[in-house]
Amino acid sequence: MRERIEELFAAGAAADKGAAREAFSVLQQALGAGDVRAAEPDPAAPTGWRVNAWVKQGILLGFRFGDLVDMSEGLPFYDKDTMPLKRPGTAAGIRIVPGGSSVREGAFLAKGVICMPPMYVNIGAYVGEGTLIDSHALVGSCAQVGARVHVSAAAQIGGVIEPVGAMPVIIEDDVLVGGNTGIYEGAVVKRRAVIAAGTVLTGSTPVYDLPNGRIIRPEPGQPLVIPEGAVVVPGARSVNVGAGADWGLSLATPVIVKYRDDRTDTRTELETWIR
Repeated sequence: MRERIEELFAAGAAADKGAAREAFSVLQQALGAGDVRAAEPDPAAPTGWRVNAWVKQGILLGFRFGDLVDMSEGLPFYDKDTMPLKRPGTAAGIRIVPGGSSVREGAFLAKGVICMPPMYVNIGAYVGEGTLIDSHALVGSCAQVGARVHVSAAAQIGGVIEPVGAMPVIIEDDVLVGGNTGIYEGAVVKRRAVIAAGTVLTGSTPVYDLPNGRIIRPEPGQPLVIPEGAVVVPGARSVNVGAGADWGLSLATPVIVKYRDDRTDTRTELETWIR
């Protein structure tokens, strides 16, 4: 499958449409079943994750060679015919609560996932067992979300298809993502971290680690990595250059105020009561 997709992608617009659609369909089914992932754990990689660029190439084939069709079901919707909505059925053990949520076919939702309306999961995303995606939350294309994660209301887990070699956002197991949080540009949040409401993380965001007296910055060519168990809150730092000091300006910046302990765990256990 990989060789076929790479061959068709390299051909660009000249690729055979039927062959490209067939290759994408096979990939879409594999993604939806969780058998193939846009990124996967790799202990040998600096971030612990490896990007599968060929998977993103295959998704792009689906967009390029799909035909625009009417997908209206009560409300008007028009999209590529290669991008239908996922219909997992009750046997999958997934709760998609009524109220306007959408999950594209080619996304994987594990058993026990709860989707509160309205929310959206895009193609290529992977959502692990027991994760809660709350109202107005987004899990972008190819984002990888682990097991028992709480993606709170209005949180944005950014997606990325192009460039194909770019790391998607990675949220590892047992992470709490607070409301109105934005995590973008391939940031990696390691297991058991807590990202407080209103925090914004990007691929170039410096994070101030108070307990360890250090500033966490992405390594050259690598994404931002939030350490395991870190509790990250919105903060600010003063502007000391140009007119910034005279004007009393400050810039928003994430701050690690502590690392997860028993008290933090007790508070995050409250969500289990709604399951």
